[in-house]
Amino acid sequence: MQRKKLPVGIENFAEIRKEDFYYIDKTGLIRDLLNNWGKVNLFTRPRRFGKTLNMSMMRSFFEIGADKKLFEGLEISKETALCEMYMGKFPVIFLSLKGVEGLTFESACAMLRRILLSEMRRLSYLADSKTISENDKAVFSHMLTGQEGIEDVQDSLRMLSELLYKHHGRKVILLIDEYDVPLDKAYHYGYYNEMVALIRGLFGQALKTNDYLHFAVLTGCLRVSKESIFTGLNNLDVNSIVDTEHDEQFGFTDDEVKRLLADYQLEEHFLETKAWYDGYRFGNADVYCPWDVINFAKKLLADPQVEPQAFWINTSSNELVRDFVEDADKTTQNEIERLIAGETIEKEIRLELTYAEVRKSIINLWSVLFTTGYLTYTGKTPEGAYKLKIPNREVKEVFILQIQEWFRDSLEKDRHPMQAFCRAFLDGDAEEIRMRLTVILGRMISVLDTKARDEQKENFYHGLLLGLLRSEPSWLILSNAESGDGFSDILIEPEDPDAGIVIEVKYAASIAGLDEGCRKAMEQIKARKYDEKLRNDGRENILAYGIAFSRKRCKVVCEKLHALPYDGSGNCY
Repeated sequence: MQRKKLPVGIENFAEIRKEDFYYIDKTGLIRDLLNNWGKVNLFTRPRRFGKTLNMSMMRSFFEIGADKKLFEGLEISKETALCEMYMGKFPVIFLSLKGVEGLTFESACAMLRRILLSEMRRLSYLADSKTISENDKAVFSHMLTGQEGIEDVQDSLRMLSELLYKHHGRKVILLIDEYDVPLDKAYHYGYYNEMVALIRGLFGQALKTNDYLHFAVLTGCLRVSKESIFTGLNNLDVNSIVDTEHDEQFGFTDDEVKRLLADYQLEEHFLETKAWYDGYRFGNADVYCPWDVINFAKKLLADPQVEPQAFWINTSSNELVRDFVEDADKTTQNEIERLIAGETIEKEIRLELTYAEVRKSIINLWSVLFTTGYLTYTGKTPEGAYKLKIPNREVKEVFILQIQEWFRDSLEKDRHPMQAFCRAFLDGDAEEIRMRLTVILGRMISVLDTKARDEQKENFYHGLLLGLLRSEPSWLILSNAESGDGFSDILIEPEDPDAGIVIEVKYAASIAGLDEGCRKAMEQIKARKYDEKLRNDGRENILAYGIAFSRKRCKVVCEKLHALPYDGSGNCY
C-alpha cells in the first residue's frame, strides 16, 4: 500500500484530505466546542501547534456547501446528530491576521484592508443577492473597492455578518486566526496604541454588538488582556495551555506519535523524537510539537541516519529569549542555568498581559516564555506558583544558542578588557589571566549540563577560551592542531614572528582539583611536544599555559618552554 504524503507546511484541511496527506484526527474539537457552548471562544497555544489547521477544519465543517466526504471516517462523523444539525449549515467568515504587519501603522492597516478584501471577494456573490437591499449592496460594493476609512474597517466584519445573514437567513460563524499578531508587530515597530484602538473597534463591533453572530472562535499565542482589546466583552470563553478542556486537540499525543512513526516504519526513532520534540504540557495532556514531528519524520524517510534538528525554533527569530537573556540579573542567570541543567524553578505566572507590559519586568517575560512554548510546567505549588522547566532538547538548544550569541556580542562591545586579556598572554601574566577569566565566568550564564561528561565540559571551556582569544585579530589561532606527538588544544602565532603560545585546557570536578588539573595540562604539553609546530615555523620564544576550570572558577599556570631539555624551574621569564 502506498504511504500517504506528510503535510509539511500545509494548513488547509480540505487540501490535506482531498490530496490524501497524512492526517491526525483532531475533529473531536468540533464536538467538544459544540457540546461546551461559548459565544466567543479564544484558544491560546504556542505557534506551530495546529491552530490554523484546526480553524481550517472548522470552516470546512460548518460552511454552507461543505464537502461531507472530507470528514468520512473521522471522529466527528460518529456524532450523527451534531453533523445533521451543523455540518454545512452556516455562513462562515474566516480571517488569518498573521500577515498584518508593517513598519508603520499605515502599512499594517493597508495589510488588514487587503486581508478583509480577500475574504469579501470570496463572498462576492452577495453583490447579486436578491434578498439584500440596493443600499446594502452599495455598501458592500464600496467595501470591495478597499478604499474605506478606519471606521468602515472597524465595522466591516459586523457589516459582512449582517449581509450574510440577510442572504442565507442564518447567523454567521466567525473564525479569526492569529488574532494577536498585529499587536505583537505593532509593539515591535512602535505603533502599538494605534493598532490597539483599531483592533478594539474591529473586535468590539464583530463580537460584542453583532446581532448576526452565531458564535466566534479566535486563536493566538498570547492571551491579551480584556482591558486591551476585549473591553466590555462579557461572553469571552478563554482556553489556554493550563486548561484541561481541549488539552489533546492541539499538538500530538504520545500514542499519536507512536502511530505515525509506525505507519512509516520509523518506530526505532521514537525515543529520539520524544527527547527532542515532546515535553509540553497542555492541561493534563503531554504533547509534542506537530511541526517538529512531521518535519523529522519526512527527513527520516529521505535519510534514516539523519539527526534530529531544531525545526520549531527556526521558524522564528526567538527575539523573546534573547531579550530575556540580555535582561537577566544574577538571580535570573542562576535560574536559567538550573533550567538548562534540567531542573525546575517556581514562578508566579500571569496568563493575561498586554504587549506593552511584556518587557516591563522579568516576571512578565517568564510568563510569556511559558505561554509561547519556550517553557512548560510540571505542576503547581500549594501557593499557586508554576513549576517551570525547558520542555525538550530542541528548546534547550534555543537557550544555549541565544546565551552564546548574547555573550559573544557583549564581549565585542567591551574591546578594552579583551585587549588587556590577550596582552596578559603575551606577557606571561598568569594571575592577570586568572583574574580576568574569573570575572568573565562570573558574568556569563553557564550552558553546562551538570550531567554531561567531563570531556564535554572541557570542550565547553575550550570553546569559550577560543572565542575570547579570537578578539585579537592579528593572531593566528589554531584549535586542536597536530603538533609533536598529539593535538594541542590551542596554538597561537602572535604578530611577533618569534613568539608562540601553547594552551592546554582541563576540567576539574571541584575547585580543590584545579591545581592538579593545571599540573596535568603542563605535563601533557611537554610530554607530547606541543611546541614543535611553532618551532618549525621559527618561533623560539614560546609560553605554555595550563588552564583548569571548575564551573565559574579557574587556575592558570605559565611556563616558558625551551628548545633544550626543560630545566624544571617553573618560572616565566
